[in-house]
Amino acid sequence: MNYIENIFLCMVMPILVATFCVQDIRRGSLIFALVGMSVCLCSAYINTFLAGVMEADATSATANITPMVEESMKLLPVLFYLIVFEPSRPRAANAIFMLSVGFATFENVCYLTANGAADISYLLIRGAGTGAMHIVCALLMGIGLINMWNVSWLKVAGTLAMLGLVIIYHAIYNLLVSQTGWVSVLGSMLPLLTVAAVLIFARNLLGNIYRDSP
Repeated sequence: MNYIENIFLCMVMPILVATFCVQDIRRGSLIFALVGMSVCLCSAYINTFLAGVMEADATSATANITPMVEESMKLLPVLFYLIVFEPSRPRAANAIFMLSVGFATFENVCYLTANGAADISYLLIRGAGTGAMHIVCALLMGIGLINMWNVSWLKVAGTLAMLGLVIIYHAIYNLLVSQTGWVSVLGSMLPLLTVAAVLIFARNLLGNIYRDSP
């Protein structure tokens, strides 16, 4: 992994120290950012293992393995938090978003380690696109889980449905950015356009997931 574990430790340690210096929801934000980075590292191991076992090429692994593994791995800590701690709606939403931010941040670091940082313009487009993609997935999962979790018969079916949705979105993004030229740029812009559309046309959705349940 090109010493990615060493980079992981260097990134994690300052945040870990900071968790002892803050309180309340700020501590939770830092913890879930750390969890997101850890999940990203574990997902990389699992992706590599499954790609080897299935003898998948890069395109097949990007479209079929990576989205399923990463989105499933991101969901597990969130489900644990919801089941064990039963947080309020704002805390649950914050956990989902911060986990995704941590995941996207460390994923960009992994990309830099593997591919270098020579083309700054491409890195900026890809970095923003990857971050926005994980935020979109967090938004979809947050809206789904937080609004359906209090309805007992929707817990399982709704969770699986939202997981399938974010896996499909993630796979589309990966397929587009794995191409070259304008297709790759379009793929990187897709999550940014999605976030912009949500902010413009569906701002109330953000308010709903950060509002306490009655």
